[in-house]
Amino acid sequence: MSHFTPESAAVGGALIGLAVVLLMVLNGRIAGISGIFGDAVLGVAGSGWRLAFLAGLILAPLAWTVVGGTFAAPTMPVSWAVVVGGGLLVGFGTRLSGGCTSGHGLCGNARLSPRSIVATLTFMAVGMIVVALGRHVVGG
Repeated sequence: MSHFTPESAAVGGALIGLAVVLLMVLNGRIAGISGIFGDAVLGVAGSGWRLAFLAGLILAPLAWTVVGGTFAAPTMPVSWAVVVGGGLLVGFGTRLSGGCTSGHGLCGNARLSPRSIVATLTFMAVGMIVVALGRHVVGG
């Protein structure tokens, strides 16, 4: 991880912010991806916008490659079992905390929700602890 690209990070962050604002302004909804995904999978009534939002998450990178954009090849430093297990734990955590990093971190903090501020601080603290343990204790 030696490639620091602040320009693309800034553009990506701005696009995420724009998507969050547009979803709120045009649809009156908060862009919490775990909730959007969960409700779409469960077939909650009126999930058309949810399916469109999820399709956009998949189609936007594909469109980027069509116009000539490239992506760095992802690296998998661990086994698929660890990745799947981590994904399941993240899914469990989003249901336990009533939202994900996008819902709490982007939308909740912007609305100054105390619950979202606490959740985001918890996400960040646990993330830092896991990285520190993974790099300095387990990973050597």
